[in-house]
Amino acid sequence: MDVVGLVGAVILALVAAWLLLILVLWLIRPRDVGLVELARVVPDVLRLARDLLFDRTTPGRVRVALVVLAAWLVSPIDLIPEFIPVLGPIDDVIVAVLVLRYVRRRLGAEALRERWRGTAEGWTLVERLLAGR
Repeated sequence: MDVVGLVGAVILALVAAWLLLILVLWLIRPRDVGLVELARVVPDVLRLARDLLFDRTTPGRVRVALVVLAAWLVSPIDLIPEFIPVLGPIDDVIVAVLVLRYVRRRLGAEALRERWRGTAEGWTLVERLLAGR
């Protein structure tokens, strides 16, 4: 694969991860939260995941879980093929939710809050989503 193809694949994977994260958040959101609110918080969640991944103080198991999540999301191989409407992304959604909740349990909500670079309203939404409230 040439450099242009590789860059294109990376950009496509990032866009796909962003869209998938919006879908995950939409499915697990509290019912009083709209799609616009979810879309606004996605870049901050991705930034938090990146920061955790590259932070040497983050426990190794958490970093491994985040790498596995990233690999799972960009992998073309799925348990349920993506071309199946509605059901296609379900395996990705389940893995993303499980990993993000695992990260919260391992680090604690306060440690995540300290690393959060988004708005206070965004953090409140993320905390509600990860806590299942």
